[in-house]
Amino acid sequence: MQRKLRLRNREDFSRIYRHGKSFANSQFVVYWSRQPKAEPFRLGVSASKKIGNAVVRNRMRRMAKEIVRLQADRIQEHIDFVLIVRKPAVGMKSKELEKSILHVLKRAGLLKTSK
Repeated sequence: MQRKLRLRNREDFSRIYRHGKSFANSQFVVYWSRQPKAEPFRLGVSASKKIGNAVVRNRMRRMAKEIVRLQADRIQEHIDFVLIVRKPAVGMKSKELEKSILHVLKRAGLLKTSK
C-alpha cells in the first residue's frame, strides 16, 4: 500500500476513534470519518496482542492492507478509516478475509454504489 494511503500518527487514530462512526462483524471492526484532505482514502490497521504473537499480528495487518489495496477502486473517497482485527479472523483463508472486510465496509457505507 502506498505511503500516502496509510494512517500512522497516533493523533489520526485518536481522532477517528473519538469522532468517527463504527461498524463491526465478528472478524473486523471499522472506525471511519470523513477527511477532506485524504486523497482517495487513508487506512490504518490495528491488531492487538490478544490475537497472537508478532508474526500473527503482522501477517493479519499485511493481509488486510493487501485486500483493501486490491479493492481501492470500490472504496469511497475522502475517508480515513481504521480496521481492527478480531481473534476469529486469524484462522481464516484470504478469500474469507476479503469477504469479511468487504462486508464490514459495506455495512459502514464505505463502498461505492455500482451503477
